[in-house]
Amino acid sequence: MKAILVGLGLGLALSAAPLTTWAQADDAPPAWAYPVNPPDFKVQPDDGAPRHVPDSTAAFTLTQARDLFFALDWHPSDHPPLPDIVAHGRKPDVMACGVCHRADGPGGPENSGIAGLPAQYIVQQMADFKSGARTTSVPQRIPPQLMIKTARGITDTEIEQAAAYFSGLKPRAVITVVETATVPKTRVAGWFLAALPGGEMEPIAGRIIEVPEDLERFEMRDARSHFIAYVPPGSVDRADNSLPPAATERARHARSAMGPNRAEWDRSPASLDARRATSCGNSTIFSTARGPVTWSPLMATNVSKLTLDDMVALAAYAASLQP
Repeated sequence: MKAILVGLGLGLALSAAPLTTWAQADDAPPAWAYPVNPPDFKVQPDDGAPRHVPDSTAAFTLTQARDLFFALDWHPSDHPPLPDIVAHGRKPDVMACGVCHRADGPGGPENSGIAGLPAQYIVQQMADFKSGARTTSVPQRIPPQLMIKTARGITDTEIEQAAAYFSGLKPRAVITVVETATVPKTRVAGWFLAALPGGEMEPIAGRIIEVPEDLERFEMRDARSHFIAYVPPGSVDRADNSLPPAATERARHARSAMGPNRAEWDRSPASLDARRATSCGNSTIFSTARGPVTWSPLMATNVSKLTLDDMVALAAYAASLQP
């Protein structure tokens, strides 16, 4: 458990490597979309002091924020009462759903936003994680490992309870898409990116760079945290006007049906499913490998010829739409 907690990297990092130092295989998803914690990554020790966030009377410590079986609920009036599986999970293997996805489902750059998703879709994804039909194309990342572990230990009744809760929530916009030629230099801060102190900038170079507006507030798992997704200039218009209509329409429908933000790297035959990513809509392109599923062949003709720049544009377009 200690290794998992350190791997999650919650809390302000004492050391973290620049994103550009990590090599990947040629066929792997882009490193900027799937940050991996460096081997020497450390988190801030808990000093025991209670933390606070705006517009909340609650107070929690860093230790509580790092507890995989305790979902911090800063704003209980924002949602119905949390089912126990969402609030606490079930030890030792079933983590609280609300820890990673947050109390009312907006998620973060390192995982999916699931508020408002159809209950049956959530149930199906859990089944796919459990069977191995859905895995990850970046196996060194801890968040999908935890998702798979939870899926293998959770009961059907618990899945149904969580699915019913999250599907009944109204998704809301938590990402601002900003077209720009330069972006803040970043570090890997716990499976997501954070701007380096000092305000130094660098060329965006065809990437999507998503960072929390308030790093500590996000690390304390405040569901009202917001993010900025920096995208190359012209990305949104390019997706809307230049790419094949079928691909853009797919992004629009996926954004509408699957939540406000995330794109998903789909190694089936295709590459883009606009859901909530770590790259544009928590904006990157969430790493997920899937086995054969019914809709995969339907995607192939739409995305088989897309370039990475095309995918970036589609992710930017999807994230720019209001839920």
